[in-house]
Amino acid sequence: MRTVSIINITSYTALELVRLLAQHPEFRVVSVIGRSAVGKRLEEIFPHLRRLPPPSGQQTPGVDPALVITEEPAQTDLAFVCLPHAAAASAVERLIECGIKVVDLSADFRLHESEVYEEWYTHTHPAPALLKSAVYGLPERYREQVCHSQLVANPGCHSTAAILALTPALVAGIVGPNVIITSITGISGGGRTPALSYHYPEANEDAWAYSLAGHRHLPEIVQELEAAAATGGHPVEGGLRLTFVPHIAPMTRGILSTSYAELRADDQGHIPANEELYALYRDFYANESFVHVVDQAPHTKWTVGSNHCFLYPIVDKRTQRLIVVACLDNLVKGASGQAIQNANLLCGFPETLGLVGLGMVP
Repeated sequence: MRTVSIINITSYTALELVRLLAQHPEFRVVSVIGRSAVGKRLEEIFPHLRRLPPPSGQQTPGVDPALVITEEPAQTDLAFVCLPHAAAASAVERLIECGIKVVDLSADFRLHESEVYEEWYTHTHPAPALLKSAVYGLPERYREQVCHSQLVANPGCHSTAAILALTPALVAGIVGPNVIITSITGISGGGRTPALSYHYPEANEDAWAYSLAGHRHLPEIVQELEAAAATGGHPVEGGLRLTFVPHIAPMTRGILSTSYAELRADDQGHIPANEELYALYRDFYANESFVHVVDQAPHTKWTVGSNHCFLYPIVDKRTQRLIVVACLDNLVKGASGQAIQNANLLCGFPETLGLVGLGMVP
């Protein structure tokens, strides 16, 4: 049994962690931090966390609803940091100094270079010395590195979908550098802080694009896709020319991402057919528990509440372009579920432990 602390318990990602950890057999949440709710029990501010006690003789649940929220974390084996960027880095630094393993759900350690971080997040990085040791927490790419790390940078939700969608093609070298990604997210991606655009009368029956001048997940996506191409022996000369346009739709959860890239002909002038493309993706993810290559365009409802990601690759024969549709739950595989996936690896547990739940339909 490993002890766990959650920093910033009042965030959506922290609440999703609690929901998932409540059924985890090896993690025990003993410390929850939330400065706006210090002194209150979890069940006071989140009544849905109440549950029946376990039967006599069985282990206690992973999360005690009567746990009191404090201002400072306890000394635990592992910490999940759910603070906003900048605030997270300082908290992570203190936890690492105490010898605690950390999964950080903010953006503070996803980018390798402090200059790139400062360009996109418009302030000086609070803990640049940790950037080199942080591991990008996409297990399907960096499983071995996560297992031997102390600090894991959990990927962004849009980023997870886009990177999983395009990595097989870039590793295989079958696409060129011009890439377009459109991604739709549910409103929970904006967090719990109230905002006019997320107010029900404003958001209901509406959808809109945002951050067209450059979303903060864009450099993260470029960093990882260029690394994938180099890993496959097909480095992108001059770098990827990636256009990323996110949208918000009136749903609570979900990411639906569609990626487009120009297919490259091989030395014989051959462009992959649909069957070859499907086989490439199926083989690439054959041993992955949470990534599923399917033969029809997936729906976000397939993933609600689960740690699964569905991919549908297809060739547009008319334009000779690759199209890949990806969907996942932005709060699970796009955040807290993936964080537990990483925590399992950090602690030497099976990667799927505590994450076997299916999606909720309807």
